[in-house]
Order: sequence, then C-alpha cells, then structure tokens
Amino acid sequence: MKILSWNVNGLKAILGKGLLDLVKKQEYDILMFQEVKSSQLPIDFQLLPYRSYLYPAKKKGYSGTLTLTRIEPISAKYGIGDEEFDSEGRVIALEFQKVYVINVYFPNAGEELKRLDFKLRFNQRFHEFVKNLGKPCVICGDFNVAHEEIDIARPKDNVNHAGFTPEERKWFHEFLASGFVDTFRIFVKEGGHYSWWSYRFHAREKNIGWRIDYCVVSKELEKHVKKAEILEKVMGSDHAPVTLELDI
Repeated sequence: MKILSWNVNGLKAILGKGLLDLVKKQEYDILMFQEVKSSQLPIDFQLLPYRSYLYPAKKKGYSGTLTLTRIEPISAKYGIGDEEFDSEGRVIALEFQKVYVINVYFPNAGEELKRLDFKLRFNQRFHEFVKNLGKPCVICGDFNVAHEEIDIARPKDNVNHAGFTPEERKWFHEFLASGFVDTFRIFVKEGGHYSWWSYRFHAREKNIGWRIDYCVVSKELEKHVKKAEILEKVMGSDHAPVTLELDI
C-alpha cells in the first residue's frame, strides 16, 4: 500500500501546478489532500481510476479534505461525530480489511492563539475517535504542530507560536506515546527536514521550515512500514507531500 498525503492549500489553485500529473501517474494507491477549499470535485479527477471521497467545510473556500483510493474500502466515515469540528470537513476515515486509513487536517491555533482551545478540544475528540475504531490506523495529514525542536528551523524564535506551543506539543507527544509511531522518524533521525515553509522571506529557498505533516501508524503496524518520506522538491503548495509505503 503506497500512500501520499498533501496539504494543497486550495485544490483548484494547485491543479495547474502539477497535481493532476502526479495523480495520473497512479503511483499511489491512496492519495489524501487537506485544505482543499472546494465543495466540488474537479472534472479531471472524476475521470481517473480512483474512488473519491470529498468532505468540504460548510464555510465556502475553507478547510476540507479529499481522499482518492484505488482500493475499494469497506466503509467511509466523514468527521468524528462532533458538529463543532465536523462542520469544517477535517476527517475522512476509510475502513479496509486490516486497517483504517485516516485523512486529517488539524486546526491551526491561529494568530494570538485565538483557536488554541478549539484545537486542543479537536485533538482530544480525534484521539477518542481513533481509539474507538477497533482496528489499527494509518493517519496522514497536516497536524499543524512541530513535535520536537528538530522539527522546526528556529525553535527558540517560535516558542508559544501557533504550531509550537507547549500544549500542542504535549498533546502530540502523548498521542504518540498512547500507541502510535511517527513513521518518518523510523528512518530519519536528524533535523533539517521540513514539510511547510512560509511564502515570505524566501523561506523555502533557505529551508527555514516546519515539519507539521505526518504519516502516523498504530504501533502494531510499525513492522509493516517500508518507507516514509517528505517530497521536499515537489512544488505547488506551501506544504510538501509526505508519503508512506506499507507491506499490507
């Protein structure tokens, strides 16, 4: 099972920037996109040999997730069962024979941390949702948090900034400790590898970035992980895609 996850920062905006070519290659069995900002699937996608699952936010041009799969799922769940969060279209969970594959777009804590409480409540409800699924999980998406200091280029400058607050990092640490694995860190131990860069100050050229996009798996799936990468050179969004290969 080969998976790609990407915060595209607008599905329509990225269509002309190589996204369609990437999908047409059919290199991946499952593709998960976050922040699609669209309530309709582009006609180009409807012609591809993938089943599509689109979960838009109620607010136009905001948030939303999309999953494409060549493997037919047993079932699909939209949201985590809480309208406060589900109105923003943040979670699609596809059930397969042995696993759930979950596409998630975590809230941003926002300027002056105005949505930090909202995010932390979402985090808790998401954790409860995952625990109750009854199967091992593959969870990919934009978690909107840099876990450790090596996951951010300038940690000291960003303490208490959205995505690097002690509260967000503590939750993610506890989430992993409860039985999940950050697959990228199975293979890469050093810093300097990021998945998001500001559009300002030539941050991507200078590699002043954050690693906030992850593929996380239940601990029992760790032995099945064959590869996990950040496709840092793939352009089109302020995020880079992250990929995962499993032998299931």
